[in-house]
Amino acid sequence: MSDKLSENDGTEAVCGFDPRPWNADTGVIFGEPWQAQVFAMTVALNDAGLLSWKEWGDVFSAHRKASSESGRQDTGDTYYDDWLNALEEISAKRSLAPSEMQHRYRHAWEHATARTPHGQPILLQDGDFEHPGKHGQV
Repeated sequence: MSDKLSENDGTEAVCGFDPRPWNADTGVIFGEPWQAQVFAMTVALNDAGLLSWKEWGDVFSAHRKASSESGRQDTGDTYYDDWLNALEEISAKRSLAPSEMQHRYRHAWEHATARTPHGQPILLQDGDFEHPGKHGQV
């Protein structure tokens, strides 16, 4: 890969857009901190031997294809949503983070986000786990 990430490296031809939100002033590649975190978790799982790049590519590609076929607009958000969904699928399949635990934490974070004033850090608290999720799940 080139040191100058703002140049098109062919990613746009594959994805239909360049998924790397590039800010030349700050050097930020990811649009949101969670995107960098999910990327780093994927690399760490591979480094630990808990997923292969082939498995990752197969699962991630399936999520990208499903998003495309469902008519979702292809944006940086869609790209990283698919990335997160692929990581969650592999984590559940390998019992690294079972689906039930993922749902429990997802709903806790949704509750924490809803109760946190704009501009403040979102901190997960015990009480966030006591509120049902969107579909009555905890």
